[in-house]
Amino acid sequence: KTDIKVGNFSANNFFCYGFCSYRSGAVFTFGKSKFADDMPSVFWLKNDVPERIACGDEHSALVTGNGKLFMFGSNNWGQLGLGSKQTVQKPTCVKALKGEKVRLVACGRNHTLISTEQGHVFACGGNGEGQLGLGDCEERTAFQRIGFFQAHGPIKMLAAGSNTSAALTADGALFTFGERDSGKLGLRPERLARHRVPQRVESITEPVLQVACGGSHTVALTGYGVYSFGLGQFGQLGLGTFVFESQLPRPVQRFQAGRPTRVTCGESHTAILTDTGLLYSFGDGRHGKLGLGDQNFTNHFHPAVVPRFLPLAVQAAACGGCHMVVLARPRGPGCSAITLEDAAFDFLGEPTATLQRSLSARVRRRERVGSGAGEGPNRSRTSEEEVSSQETQNKGALTDEEEQSSLKSEEEEDDSDTLKSSQETEGSEEDARNKRNDEDEETEEETETEENPEEESEEEEESEENEEEEEEESEENEEEEQEESEENEEEEQEESEENEEESEEEEKSDGDEDENEREEEEEEDVVKKRKASLRKQQSSKSAAGGRRGRGVLG
Repeated sequence: KTDIKVGNFSANNFFCYGFCSYRSGAVFTFGKSKFADDMPSVFWLKNDVPERIACGDEHSALVTGNGKLFMFGSNNWGQLGLGSKQTVQKPTCVKALKGEKVRLVACGRNHTLISTEQGHVFACGGNGEGQLGLGDCEERTAFQRIGFFQAHGPIKMLAAGSNTSAALTADGALFTFGERDSGKLGLRPERLARHRVPQRVESITEPVLQVACGGSHTVALTGYGVYSFGLGQFGQLGLGTFVFESQLPRPVQRFQAGRPTRVTCGESHTAILTDTGLLYSFGDGRHGKLGLGDQNFTNHFHPAVVPRFLPLAVQAAACGGCHMVVLARPRGPGCSAITLEDAAFDFLGEPTATLQRSLSARVRRRERVGSGAGEGPNRSRTSEEEVSSQETQNKGALTDEEEQSSLKSEEEEDDSDTLKSSQETEGSEEDARNKRNDEDEETEEETETEENPEEESEEEEESEENEEEEEEESEENEEEEQEESEENEEEEQEESEENEEESEEEEKSDGDEDENEREEEEEEDVVKKRKASLRKQQSSKSAAGGRRGRGVLG
């Protein structure tokens, strides 16, 4: 016999404990603890055998075959039920419960619940949200009895979350109490005011078989399926990517590979076992706690088969804050390993059954198209045969008596038909010929009527093709016109540019000619001035010579 439990309902630390108990009485511990200085350890109980174990955030509980309760770990809120708040490093028997035989125990983040063989339920520890079910918010350092369950029969299962608690009675009634925010109790709004005392979750109508509480969500198992409620921001509800919170219980789908038989919850993830030995996980994928592979740490909002355990049969699983522990063994000699195809799910939780159904529908549709490829009455006959076959499939098989009666009536009809046919053989030949002629005429008319719509459809197609060709031609003409207009504009721009350049050159040439004329005029003026000065000089010289001659002559 084995039992596995892991603790840690807080996402901000990594205090966790792991336990395995065997018939020999050995209890193995590992993880961070003050009990063994954070080292793996083992201890034995004298003259007793451990049967049940439970782990909270920083404390642990152990129930023996004789109904004794041992507690150890942190005790800051009195969750050990020993009457004080002192930390206990070794498993210590709760002597205040000597008159009771403890059968069930559940540890939350900082509180503890137990149930005894006498049908009594006790609670101790933190009570800030009313998770002890005592009607107030005062913490208890010693176990105190919850009187509510005295009148509701024996308890068959207890569960504790961070600040919530759940109890399951023998008749399948589920009761919750504690923190009321975000639908963590699964109660209707008008009943949340009394969240400090146990109240039945009436939204689940069928008897509940198991219940598990996570950090802020709860999962319940019935004979018909799995229900979840509370917070689901990481996908721990398994209700899809658009459901981050559920005030009331809602069914979890996608368990086509087997019937769920066990549920367990961690801080923000969930694991479910089936009768076929498969393990499903969903929720927060950080740290690889979902077991879906070293490269797949994403959140999963739908149940996904853990492919690593397909060759094995999973026996038990326990979820902690950031990890999960699984107990699995090889399948029997007559059982083969289950593949993803057999499970009808891939490792991401997508069902292949819907894909197979869609493919089969496509095949049937293709067969119908192929069988109805002919023309005229054959097509109508095949459609009628398909309709009749579908109707017969929907109606289902008849009982033996109905089949016998139908067979008898058919035999009687056949006998009467044979008698009538024997009596009317002579006069029926001409009628048959007439009927055949009429049928041939009808078939010809039908073919003509069927050909007419085909011709109309061909004409419509031709008209549509003509319209498309006209549209294409108009589009091509428009494109050509646009191209021609663009070319004309470019030529005009080039001509205008050339004219401007010629005008500029002409202006430049005119200016040069003017300057040349001016220079020539200036040069002519200079020449004229020089000639005039020379003439003056000559005239003056001639005048001076005449004067001299006159003087000599005189």
